[in-house]
Amino acid sequence: MSNDQYYGGQQYEPYADANANGPQNPADVTQTWEGQTWDTTYQPAVSYDQIQAAQAQAQAPVSHEQPHPQPYQQPYEQQAYPQQAYEQYPSQGGAPAAYHAEPVAEPVPAPVPAPAPVADGGPAYSSPTTSGNVRLTDAQRARAEGRSPVIEPGMQPAALTAVLGLLLAGGASLGSYGLLVPLVLLQGLTAAGWFRLNGMWPARQGIALAFLGGLVADAALLATGREHAAAAILGTLGVWVLLCLVLQLRSHADPDERMYGLMATIASAALTVVATGHLGAAPDAVVVGGVAVAAAVLARALPLPGPVSLIAALLAAAGAGIAAGGLTDLGTSGALLGLGAGVCALIGLRVASYDYPSRFVHMTAGVALPLTAAAPAVYLLGRALV
Repeated sequence: MSNDQYYGGQQYEPYADANANGPQNPADVTQTWEGQTWDTTYQPAVSYDQIQAAQAQAQAPVSHEQPHPQPYQQPYEQQAYPQQAYEQYPSQGGAPAAYHAEPVAEPVPAPVPAPAPVADGGPAYSSPTTSGNVRLTDAQRARAEGRSPVIEPGMQPAALTAVLGLLLAGGASLGSYGLLVPLVLLQGLTAAGWFRLNGMWPARQGIALAFLGGLVADAALLATGREHAAAAILGTLGVWVLLCLVLQLRSHADPDERMYGLMATIASAALTVVATGHLGAAPDAVVVGGVAVAAAVLARALPLPGPVSLIAALLAAAGAGIAAGGLTDLGTSGALLGLGAGVCALIGLRVASYDYPSRFVHMTAGVALPLTAAAPAVYLLGRALV
């Protein structure tokens, strides 16, 4: 049987002439091509029995009354290849995707473990992280919970501040060189505490540079005298800002990190140099200021409500100023100096309590910043009142 009767698994009947015994007209015979299709791998196999049945049907006589039979062609929409034809051969792009596409399960994301709750009675301090750890500081946790990130240093740093303030007052009564020993200790705590307060630790070069600026300011003031204290302090500050700028320009760090380090170094050096104001102020003013700061920080550390604690600290500073002024030549005007020193001390205490508080910060910046911030008030009010 030739392919003109079978093509693609579909049976076609040839046209019959009106005279069954006569020769067929070649024009009435449908011509078909016997070439292969583009892809024959999906053509279904035809059995031998189907071929014999088709031959018998083709040899049957055709009645003259019947019209010429038309070849039956299944609609294109209903022509579907058998399922086994697709299963026998791998898919190479010729078969519809519905026969070989398999549903792909979407990956299920791994569950994120919830942070472990902090047990009661655990450590009250946690260090900031710069190595990718997910541990949060107390300030960051408080900010995420909508609470204030400020953590006051507490009574122990306040007691150390009071002791250092009394040492400054006692050293001032002994003279400039007696004041120099607690002042150098104050400047060292200020330089180290400011870098740790900004999350920059270790920063040995910056701390050493800031501390050296304070020592140079002390030496310049002692060399020029108390009457030239402003020139010695401002001159040293200008030189150290320029030096910090030059050193940061030589750094190979990223621009953002370099700018951050520059600002922290300049701020630390400025605070350390400003603390030299205690050495340039009048001895009586240093006595009153040291006692007032000691009273203010102790009153602020008491377990009182916020506004009540603030008012109590200011009243304690003014009262301590009056008491210390009575022992010196300032008299009752010591209340004004004590109040000014107390306000500056509370500002420094607030700065030491914010953003990245830890035990090291509280024991350095929390101790030194109240006295360092009070140095300008002690120097300026002392010169105005004495």
